[in-house]
Amino acid sequence: MQVLRTPDNRFANLPDYPFAPHYRTVTDAESGEALRIHCVDEGPHDAAPVLLMHGEPSWSYLYRHFVGPLAARGHRVVAPDLVGFGRSDKPAALSDYTYERHVAWMSDWLTGVDLHHITLFCQDWGGLIGLRLVAAFPERFARLVIANTGLPVGTGWSAGFEQWREYSQSVPEFPAGAILNRGSVRELSPQEIAAYDAPFPDESYKAGARIFPTLVPVTPEHASVAENRAAWEVLSRFDRPVVTAFSDRDAVTAGGERIFIERIPGAKGQPHRIVPGGHFLQEDSADALVELIDGFVRA
Repeated sequence: MQVLRTPDNRFANLPDYPFAPHYRTVTDAESGEALRIHCVDEGPHDAAPVLLMHGEPSWSYLYRHFVGPLAARGHRVVAPDLVGFGRSDKPAALSDYTYERHVAWMSDWLTGVDLHHITLFCQDWGGLIGLRLVAAFPERFARLVIANTGLPVGTGWSAGFEQWREYSQSVPEFPAGAILNRGSVRELSPQEIAAYDAPFPDESYKAGARIFPTLVPVTPEHASVAENRAAWEVLSRFDRPVVTAFSDRDAVTAGGERIFIERIPGAKGQPHRIVPGGHFLQEDSADALVELIDGFVRA
């Protein structure tokens, strides 16, 4: 496994992202390769953590408007970068990336940092991986906020997702920042778009971003269908509080909140929300989502 590491100078002076980097190394079980995972870790360390998990092709920069306000309200805020994204290491080959490898890498990271009493906020692949962490370690999670994501089991997804998957595999150069801009309702500034491009000096760093859409288990033949079905079995017994916060202008996940509300016991009777925004609702409704997370914890 060849592993690339984005130079630190790519992350200098990013707008609204003053956070010190924190790193933990995990070992890939198959290759024995060491992989460095980055996270933001702000706020009092003796407070219960709010774990913010990003998806594709973003990184913890997506949560820059969450971290400070939540930390100021007394929460420990932890926002990791998935392997292949942000300041985390990036295996160079498409074949290095599988759904199960990502779950294993982030499981090792989670147990290594030893978080407990977690409030999880997850979106996009942050949900596909984050909800698998909940299923693997339910005792570590106090409550869940599920946004614009799913946990598919081979039965298809939306037409919007199919269009996205086709685009992701055919575009000659994978434009991470432009994708974030198109997936948000508000217009991102050129500096913000550049910040989303910062982890990827060139196309060789984008294997994870490129391959992720093909790994979503939307057909019976996909890998990880059985593992996601097993995760649903655990989630169908998860009775700690769960609230959904999907957005009103996301063609990829529209209506996806219903299965969580129907199948997870802890979602019954909770104040589920539809918030203004596109797929990357963190860019469109940061203030409302911070209020939701803080209020949900305090309730």
